[in-house]
Amino acid sequence: MRDVAIIIVNFNTAEYTLACVKAVQDKANTQLSYQVIVVDNNSELEDYKQLEANFPKQDNFTLHRSPINTGFGGGNMLGMPYANARYLLFLNNDAMLLNDCLSILTSYMDTHDDVGVCTAQNYNEHNKFVPSFDHNKGLRRLLFGRGFLEKLNPNTYPKRKKEYTQPVEANWVNGAFLFFRATAFNAVGGFDNNIFLYWEEMDICHRLKKHGLKSTLVPEAKILHYQGVSTGTSKIISKESYISYLYVILKNYGNFKWYVIRLYLMIALALKPKKWYLLPIIVRGNSLTQSLKQKQTLRFYED
Repeated sequence: MRDVAIIIVNFNTAEYTLACVKAVQDKANTQLSYQVIVVDNNSELEDYKQLEANFPKQDNFTLHRSPINTGFGGGNMLGMPYANARYLLFLNNDAMLLNDCLSILTSYMDTHDDVGVCTAQNYNEHNKFVPSFDHNKGLRRLLFGRGFLEKLNPNTYPKRKKEYTQPVEANWVNGAFLFFRATAFNAVGGFDNNIFLYWEEMDICHRLKKHGLKSTLVPEAKILHYQGVSTGTSKIISKESYISYLYVILKNYGNFKWYVIRLYLMIALALKPKKWYLLPIIVRGNSLTQSLKQKQTLRFYED
């Protein structure tokens, strides 16, 4: 068994995936035992060929191709059968290690049994600080905002925009870099495959908390994260975000909060004509049948 298994999902961004893998090779401590598992989420053939041709030829690096795009959580779960390690790092392909994150977080988790998942401090491509955790997006956050919650109860809602020097517990941590204790990840059942994109972190960190396990930012570990490269931005992506969000709320917080949050969103979006395209998702409430996951098709390519 290795110390860390790193799972990376590629979807039509081979250039970033290769740079991400190279950063792992450059920054990982040679004394640490690790493996890298890359799952190609049914990219276009040209992109996959680029990835395959330049992929490291080492025993601890493996590349696997899915015949269908399974989304963020699904793609990561496809890598799980190949992982054999004490810790699991789910690393966005647009996130680059800036230091020896693997050793830093392995050492931290080895001495903090109450932590189920931790993340590294994020910086953007301009080397500017980016918040690396968030507060649950429930009724209080929607009604009062993050700033009010942080002033009202700083222990539960630590300041997101503060650059920390010591570990800090949060409701949920950034999905670009999720460093799990393997036993904790397995105990909560891993990522929910019903979610195609977005809000996977809020969901799984909530489930960890129910098991008595913390989600923590360890700022000594640092990454550069190219914001939005892995998913992009569009109306379709925005719709998917709301589909996932309402699913997570209903699943984890029950019908009452789900109804009230939908009512709030309907009123808020009705005042923003540019956002009206989201209203059918909110009104429908349970829109998993409209998810991008249902629109994926199997594609097999011959070499």
